Amino acid sequence: MENKTETMYFVLAAYGDTGELKYCIFGIMLFWFVSIWMMNSVLILIIYKDKKLHEPMYMLLCNLFVNELNGSTSLYPLMLSQMLSDTHQVTVPWCFLQMCYIYASASLEFCSLAAMAYDRYVAICYPLQYSLIMNTGRVCKIILIAWGYSFINVFVLFLFVIHLNLCGNVIDKVFCDYYLIIQLACSVSLIEQISDLFFAFFTLFVPFSLILFSYLKILTVCLKASKENTQKAISTCTPQIVSVSNLFIGCTFHFVDARIDVTLIPIKLRLIFSVYLLIFQPMITPFMYGFNLPKIRQSCKRFLLNNK
Repeated sequence: MENKTETMYFVLAAYGDTGELKYCIFGIMLFWFVSIWMMNSVLILIIYKDKKLHEPMYMLLCNLFVNELNGSTSLYPLMLSQMLSDTHQVTVPWCFLQMCYIYASASLEFCSLAAMAYDRYVAICYPLQYSLIMNTGRVCKIILIAWGYSFINVFVLFLFVIHLNLCGNVIDKVFCDYYLIIQLACSVSLIEQISDLFFAFFTLFVPFSLILFSYLKILTVCLKASKENTQKAISTCTPQIVSVSNLFIGCTFHFVDARIDVTLIPIKLRLIFSVYLLIFQPMITPFMYGFNLPKIRQSCKRFLLNNK
């Protein structure tokens, strides 16, 4: 007979007991979270205020910065509260909300990078038609499609888990992970066990295919172009390639970690790998895509000088 109980809360067991050190870790993570919000918010404000940046590429970048705020918010508030908690309990509704928020942010990150890759593909392969193809209306539609596609993915995933009867409440991670919640079910079908793989396909591989297609086309054009134009195209696309590679590796580890015995990897290292995308990606994105661009640096200078 199944030991079924009504689950009112989950326990995030991966936090453990760090003693007095938790206050130091809490301070570092709070500073990191505030820094992420400040840098991404400044870039969003700069792009919004400067009409010279109301171009397709910067609109797509603005969407990416908004999603970095989403991604960090899906983790840090709950994580910070859990660091100071002695029980590491989180109610079921909050746990499901965090799960959906994290997965939606991950899906939107890939969709945003796919949209940016398409923008670079049009700019490099069809420079004369760029302004016609990537007009403001089309860019807005692309952004709305990316958000809609991501939330539909998460909504379908949520339908698999919301009806489950749970026979346990301990999640061995620092956030509410979909697959680990599925494993707590009293009984689960095969389709439910592999449902997150379907999500991974639509979240990772569909956008990744679009990104790969765009960059292959760009590469074809670069091979035929002059050395100067090739270097310019590569410098423009390099940050996106780094981000996509970083995300793909991190997400792959996330899905593999749940299904394959990786006990040989130290537990602390596994914890870092499980959250490093939500910790480091929102921090490095402003530097790779924002402050690294001459136009945005100039806009930052103008903004600061006008507000002295």
